[in-house]
Amino acid sequence: MITTLKTWAAALKRDVVALWIAARDPRVSWFAKLLAAAVAGYALSPIDLIPDFIPVLGYLDDLLLVPAGIWLVVRLIPAPLMAAFREEAARRSELPTTYGAAAIIVAAWLVSAAALIWLFLR
Repeated sequence: MITTLKTWAAALKRDVVALWIAARDPRVSWFAKLLAAAVAGYALSPIDLIPDFIPVLGYLDDLLLVPAGIWLVVRLIPAPLMAAFREEAARRSELPTTYGAAAIIVAAWLVSAAALIWLFLR
């Protein structure tokens, strides 16, 4: 079972990098690019939308949202293109980091905090 989980995790890691590559490829439709950039950006971001220290919810985004997003985007990209992106992702030795996605997540947290403060002070 552990071997199966390790294989699944490696495939997810490869697919995240493949989506990062797909988001920059001109052969991919704009909608698939947008979703690929969002999913890859979130998965590669050093900051999570829901921090991992929050019990249960902290890991739910990593266990459910990222795989579901990958599944959706893979369905939108033609199979031959996705195979090429996966091959290129497998050749890369390190994961890219997306600080732009981290900035968006921090901005979302700040806007949420400001909205809550505004609601409580009204």
